[in-house]
Amino acid sequence: MALQLVIGNKNYSSWSLRAWLFLQQSQLAFEEIRISLFTQHWHQEIERYSPARQVPVLVDNGFAVWDSIAIFEYVLEKYPQAVGWPADFQARAIARSLSAEMHAGFMAVRAELPQNIRAHRPRRMESFSAAAQQQIQRIQSVWRTCYRQYGDRGPWLFGQFSIADVMYAPVAMRFLTYGVEVDAEARFFVEAVQALPAIKQWVAESAAEPETINFVDEL
Repeated sequence: MALQLVIGNKNYSSWSLRAWLFLQQSQLAFEEIRISLFTQHWHQEIERYSPARQVPVLVDNGFAVWDSIAIFEYVLEKYPQAVGWPADFQARAIARSLSAEMHAGFMAVRAELPQNIRAHRPRRMESFSAAAQQQIQRIQSVWRTCYRQYGDRGPWLFGQFSIADVMYAPVAMRFLTYGVEVDAEARFFVEAVQALPAIKQWVAESAAEPETINFVDEL
């Protein structure tokens, strides 16, 4: 049986995007199971796969792994050729630190710039809270620092495409949705993400979804 990936709406679920992009960039075959968020049957459906009632969930021959980082590590142990961490041990430590920072933080960005792939709603920086503005600047600083330190190794944050790029790719898409102006160095990452064939596929499939989540769209 192929790997199965349980995701939410492509238009709205940034954590689903991370796991899906990771498997796509790893060139691993998987069956996609999409459960629409905030519907009457959501809890009943997701409980079939995850006791945490959250997406994404990776199912491997009936064995379920939830949480994106856990999914990445599980897949890497089983498929060492999958997208991984930088080869250099110090770069790897930084990549893990930045990925953990994204995994656990940036709550104001998540609240005020929710993923909405098919929307384009430019906002001025001053319309965001002070916390969101600070976090937006921190994200740009992450991208700038990575390119300045590792940019000679390739086009991604640590040269070659890694889990760190997977973790920050949905933020690049949020910046596009809300027209967040970034400096030239940070824009290099946004444009690199936007150009990925897998991201183009995700964008097209987001546009084709019939469901809407009003409290996100109304932003």
